Amino acid sequence: MTSWTDVINYVRTRYEVLEETDGWLRFRLDAEGDRTQQVSVHHVPDEGGKGWLEISSPVGRADAIDQGRLLELAGASLVGGAAVVDGVALLKHTVPLDDLSVQEEFGRPLTMLVANADAFEHALTEADHF
Repeated sequence: MTSWTDVINYVRTRYEVLEETDGWLRFRLDAEGDRTQQVSVHHVPDEGGKGWLEISSPVGRADAIDQGRLLELAGASLVGGAAVVDGVALLKHTVPLDDLSVQEEFGRPLTMLVANADAFEHALTEADHF
């Protein structure tokens, strides 16, 4: 059984943690070239008490990007869906925590989602704000 602590330890040993609470981590990954990309992971229990991990990475301010184009880009992506939270356009992906292979079922989607978020941010804003 995989725990939230296992995920925290996985992240701490691999990435620069920027912020952490009991149920949330925000950290930074290196991206193509000299770019970086922030990502957050939330530990979210469902109504039945099962744990989930919600991975999200910002793409840009929702009011400053072409949201239709973001949906087209996200629609062609293997992992993640587009969302807007607190005015920020994000790519989000959710995985169940129970019996999770941290490397395969968290690590792989994490790196794929972050690479897409960075590419979408670059395509939609031509900047590296996140």
